Amino acid sequence: MILLQSHSRFLLQTLLNRVQNLEKSVELDYHWVEFDDVRYHVQVSMKNPHILLLSVSLPTPPLETVFLGGLPFGAIEAIKSAYGVIVQILDPPRDGFNLTLKLNLSKLPPDEEYRHALLVKVASVREVVLGAPLRVILKYLASRTIAPDIDRLVALVHRPNESFFLLPQQAEKVTVVFPMRFKDSIDTVLATSFLQEFVESRRTAGLNNAPPCLWSHSPPLELKGATDDALSANAGFVTFGNITRLEFLFPFLVMLLILQTRLCVMNAAIFPRHVEGKKLDRTVWNLSTFHAYVNYHVKCSEGFMHTRMRRRVESLIQALNRAKPDQEKTKKAAHTRSFKRLSLKESRTNSNS
Repeated sequence: MILLQSHSRFLLQTLLNRVQNLEKSVELDYHWVEFDDVRYHVQVSMKNPHILLLSVSLPTPPLETVFLGGLPFGAIEAIKSAYGVIVQILDPPRDGFNLTLKLNLSKLPPDEEYRHALLVKVASVREVVLGAPLRVILKYLASRTIAPDIDRLVALVHRPNESFFLLPQQAEKVTVVFPMRFKDSIDTVLATSFLQEFVESRRTAGLNNAPPCLWSHSPPLELKGATDDALSANAGFVTFGNITRLEFLFPFLVMLLILQTRLCVMNAAIFPRHVEGKKLDRTVWNLSTFHAYVNYHVKCSEGFMHTRMRRRVESLIQALNRAKPDQEKTKKAAHTRSFKRLSLKESRTNSNS
């Protein structure tokens, strides 16, 4: 199983190249888009080569999510805490973007290892901003307290016009619900067979300790009060319980969440042990990009099956070609069995002899 990296590789490479050539006056103007419609824009001018402007555009939030000033709640505090004095938030941001950061590369620490770690953190601005509300709630979970002034059902954006839900109403557990949508018809067909195989494979001895799950046509009770769009599942809901290891959760879910539907919902429970210490950053990133993770493996499975089908077709074509008679041998055999037509005089001569 492949886990997506939290930092943007292109952004990190751009930052490293700029830091290594800080004394050179180079003008940069880069635009690019990454998965889930997150757009980036990097600018460096000739006049101020040590100043880098980084603009980020987030996915379009659905109506049920809460954005403050174009950003998820807690994002400003998360940026200040993560980057310190090297980053300044520009208000208002550049047109068409939710956030614009001004990076002073001359204020980077001299220690090479610490500087690289800080640049990786800057390249992970997507995780810092989109994961800010989730980080706030999970920090309270780590301390086994309930976050104050938080709604019973919290909607967080993770894809354009799509959100997942948190239920932070217990000090010992936070329930996370993911509506999973598959629009492609091929993905729907593949998901049907995967669900059938999963039901059977969990009965094997090697998967006895896998998290239990339920599948039903009706939405889980945790989504009571959500919008109609969130409850418009036309193929059922999947509920997980007694999850004890988040590291085991994600490879296991890929087998199940490639479902027989265009839309399904995954429900998981996060406990304090999942967000203790350094586990918090990994948990925030894995939950924020869970849909992209599943969709990635759906496409990989589709590509694998297409490769198998092409190889099978090639082998059948080779078998058909071997069944065809060799045309040159056929012509030679026909030539050796041919007869020469004799004239009447020649036939009499042959008969007399």
